[in-house]
Amino acid sequence: MKYTEMNLEAPLMRAVQELGFEEPTPIQEKTIPILREGRDLIGQSETGSGKTAAFGLPILEKIQPFTGLQAIILAPTRELADQIANNLAQFSKYKKCNILTVYGGVSINPQIKNIPKADIIVSTPGRTLDHLRRGTLNLSKIKFFVLDEADKMFEMGFVNDINAILSASPPHKQLIMFSATLNPDVQKLVHKRMKDPVTVKTSTHVSSTMLQQIYYNVERRDKFSLLVHIIKEENPELALVFCGTRTETHIVAKNLFKQDIAATALHGGLSQNKRNQVMADFKEGKIRVLVASDVAARGIDVKHLTHIINYSIPKTSKEYVHRIGRTARMGHAGVAISLLDEMDHNNFRNVLDDRSIKIEKRDTPEFKRIERLQQNFGGGNFRHGSGRRPFPRRQHSFGRRRSY
Repeated sequence: MKYTEMNLEAPLMRAVQELGFEEPTPIQEKTIPILREGRDLIGQSETGSGKTAAFGLPILEKIQPFTGLQAIILAPTRELADQIANNLAQFSKYKKCNILTVYGGVSINPQIKNIPKADIIVSTPGRTLDHLRRGTLNLSKIKFFVLDEADKMFEMGFVNDINAILSASPPHKQLIMFSATLNPDVQKLVHKRMKDPVTVKTSTHVSSTMLQQIYYNVERRDKFSLLVHIIKEENPELALVFCGTRTETHIVAKNLFKQDIAATALHGGLSQNKRNQVMADFKEGKIRVLVASDVAARGIDVKHLTHIINYSIPKTSKEYVHRIGRTARMGHAGVAISLLDEMDHNNFRNVLDDRSIKIEKRDTPEFKRIERLQQNFGGGNFRHGSGRRPFPRRQHSFGRRRSY
């Protein structure tokens, strides 16, 4: 099927064609007709499947610009909220819908001012609930409610927030949920909130055509040394390194920089302005290596991302697929490299329980050992980017309440 056969309204079709969309992805082809019928929907699809267009295009078709708030989309992180809003803005370029992002870490006053003018709000649960309690957000007339990455929001502790937000919305709305897994919290929400939903699932099979998957065994004390060797040998255009915790993320990024690798960390301890700057520098190639946790990496969608490196191994095959799905997109080749120390093997067995995942074992190369890693977080000239600009001294703040 071609997009020209889907009979999108003219303004959306014009934008889609300018973006180079010719054929809908499997999740788009299956989902768009169902959502056009007004049905509730549960979508299960991998990263990079085009799910924002899958729910965004049929919603945008039914939006009447400048008539008040008609749709809310909840996402687990600020980065994902920004990504969704940017995509919707591209799709509605010729329809001129007013799309607003609402999340914490930034001043609430501009949001209060702009909410009455919004047709669509893309938001995180915490700030949405804050506005509802203040009386600055009214969901009583919305027609569409989207939960993107519902399982991740529940894992992050937003179950009560989401239920409170749903309770503030009208019963007669179209409820759309995308979730990689249907865990008990998700299933409970489905039974309580959704009306005869249609389930759409696309394969999570990882193709070996464009994506090379390999792993190395390494002793824990040598793991960072091997990481440095791989980055310098592979010389990636852009690489995303996954770590297990915020602390590990910061330590790895800081020490990569000490090894003359243009790297920086992305985590919840950064201000929103700093997070935006980090992502802008990464997309522009000023930073070649971004070190992040799974939560902070939600919503990262970067062209020419050539390498995914698992410095820590995810706990499930679905999370592994979600990570590596950020590379090898749109016909471009990519590499996913996993570094296994003695603490990673249980998680790695969980990943390999998915028989569709084929990861090649490679002999561990000879590499120069780096004896000492800097562990402290204070001061220093921890810099990033091709221009060697120093980070502000207070960029990394720890011990604060985490916000997403």
